[in-house]
Amino acid sequence: MSPSSRPLAQHDGPFRVGLIGYGLAGSAFHAPLIATTPGLRLDAVVTANPERRAQLLREHPDTRVVDTPEQLLAAPGSLDLVVIASPNRTHVPLARAALRAGLATVVDKPLAATAAEALELCSAAEEQGVLLTVFQNRRWDGDFLTAARLIREGALGRVHRFESRFERFRPKPKAGWRELADPAEVGGTLYDLGSHLVDQALALFGPVETVYAEIDVRRDGAVVDDDAFLALTHASGTRSHLWTSAIAPLVGPRLRVLGDAAGYVKTGMDPQEADLRAGHRPGDERPWGADEPGRYGTLGTDESTVAVPTDPGDYPAFYAGVAAALANPGTPPPVDPRDAVATLAVLEAARASAATGTTVRLD
Repeated sequence: MSPSSRPLAQHDGPFRVGLIGYGLAGSAFHAPLIATTPGLRLDAVVTANPERRAQLLREHPDTRVVDTPEQLLAAPGSLDLVVIASPNRTHVPLARAALRAGLATVVDKPLAATAAEALELCSAAEEQGVLLTVFQNRRWDGDFLTAARLIREGALGRVHRFESRFERFRPKPKAGWRELADPAEVGGTLYDLGSHLVDQALALFGPVETVYAEIDVRRDGAVVDDDAFLALTHASGTRSHLWTSAIAPLVGPRLRVLGDAAGYVKTGMDPQEADLRAGHRPGDERPWGADEPGRYGTLGTDESTVAVPTDPGDYPAFYAGVAAALANPGTPPPVDPRDAVATLAVLEAARASAATGTTVRLD
């Protein structure tokens, strides 16, 4: 039985969603997107934090509040989907519990700390016949969608180099689990923003044969990696150069894609995260995911270039895909969870490369 082929319990109305976690990921990304997706209803949220409970009730007053994941999963018949937006160390045990309960499951990236754990979850979902997918929302950034379209249309010719950056300047570490040294926390920028960078590179250019990486702890007081560079050689022959940093006072281009016919360069970040954090929602009067003309990317060569309007970003497409997979058994999820296994294999190889100063070959 395929992961999305198991029939859901019959009920009237939209699919009922239980969200675990109401920190940044839960409150700014998952809850707004779930609440504005036709066919889904934000039914319950797990948070014991008094301030977050109050925030939840202001923002989603019709949603139940639950103290613990165990309480949420104790009545699996009351839900159709569980979304795990809690700290990284909880992803695997909570996903295991949700899948054992027979519930379709969305896990924020990274799916797990290791490729082996991620593969275990994929196998469990397949054995249970339950949908499992991973929130790789950056596949729906406008800049990435534009680059993918240009590559697909052949506007660049044969692509030989892909450069991608998620850089910021936060010279003082912030308090929180992402800055903790315990490896069980799965903190640091490599597994945070690096998960997006590697996922995008794999989505565009396919499997990776070799990985070289430089991973550092640069900031005073930091105890986890905050600056990383990865060089990937894909089986297709394309090379991906990826940067993620919390200590970049001047950031580089968001994307630079070089082919034998033309190149594409894009600066600036997709506006969707900032809009969600500011309280804007899909369906507001403003066009969702629209880039400003002054931030459009450039296509061409040294002899001639043109501005390319950025395709609208579309984070809502992820949960629209989840709703479609729930409603139509056999429909694949928006992100294949085995893609997360491949991403984690690359991140593990990057750690090994940085530790040894060598290039690591993937099986």
